[in-house]
Amino acid sequence: MSSAGTKCMWMRGGTSKGGYFLASDLPADDAARDALLLRVMGSPDARQIDGMGGASPLTSKVAVISEATRDDCDVDYLFLQVFVDRALVSDAQNCGNILAGVGAFAIERGLVPVAGETTDVRIFMRNTGQVATASIATPGGQVYYAGDEAIDGVPGTAAAVPLVFDDVAGSMCGTLLPTGNAVDLVEGVEVTMIDNGMPIVVLRAADMGISGYETPADLDEDDGLKARLEALRLACGKMMNLGDVTEKSVPKMTMVAPARHGGAFMTRSFIPHRCHDTIGVIAAVSAATAALLPASPVAGMASIPQGARKVMAVEHPNGATACVLECDEEDRVLKAGMMRTARKLFDGMIF
Repeated sequence: MSSAGTKCMWMRGGTSKGGYFLASDLPADDAARDALLLRVMGSPDARQIDGMGGASPLTSKVAVISEATRDDCDVDYLFLQVFVDRALVSDAQNCGNILAGVGAFAIERGLVPVAGETTDVRIFMRNTGQVATASIATPGGQVYYAGDEAIDGVPGTAAAVPLVFDDVAGSMCGTLLPTGNAVDLVEGVEVTMIDNGMPIVVLRAADMGISGYETPADLDEDDGLKARLEALRLACGKMMNLGDVTEKSVPKMTMVAPARHGGAFMTRSFIPHRCHDTIGVIAAVSAATAALLPASPVAGMASIPQGARKVMAVEHPNGATACVLECDEEDRVLKAGMMRTARKLFDGMIF
């Protein structure tokens, strides 16, 4: 990091927050880049007091944007998770929340021209090799952040950012169901191992000895539960073609219970060692997809809409994440999307 600083935009994307950088403004060497980002966030330190991180995995995230390497896309997006209390920067997963800010950032930085009242930005997600389209409000030739869209986990309202994904099945595991099964018995627990954009393990909260309605803080203090979850995660990681996941942030562990607020089902998601205050956007899509598998642990308790286009509210500790699943006549998911919002917080130099 030079004495002149590094150009950066800080944004809220969905229910997360982090730094957005042009790849050209960061060191080309990955090790040097990661060292800089650790300094930017103030890691490793539980408070991240010497940086911009907010002492949570949800506020210690980075988007690296570059010109498109594919003819069918506008920009490339690399997501990096900067660990809070460890000197680790990981590209092992995608992030659909931070994705919500990528289109606006690309337009602001001049990588994508405004196309009218709304500008669609095709984004190649380098972490998974998949493509998403973000629709950005651009009235008057510039990005418009104010609006009436509300999402749970974020106060107030903002401009809607619809996100629609091309085929993301098997994004990291190679196939939607990496074991070939809708349900497996692992460590004596029935689980669905699934990857529809985010590798997750779905299991009943009751099978882990909890209700599934506990607060994240209560679950974070349950050392016995966390130990059982980690043993399951390590075993499932190998079965999901992810190898040894000890140092990886995937798969996410998603415990499910019947919905309490009119949604499809309730979740408590670990990411991977702390309980998420909400649920990751793409993890919610994977969980909703699991609910359409008749044998899965979540299927028996889920409220599934009829029709080819299913809007499913995946409940979490702070509300619900709305997923849109477009299915064929056999309820196999063809396309998935969701509604997010984003807001520019500052634009300038980071030191």
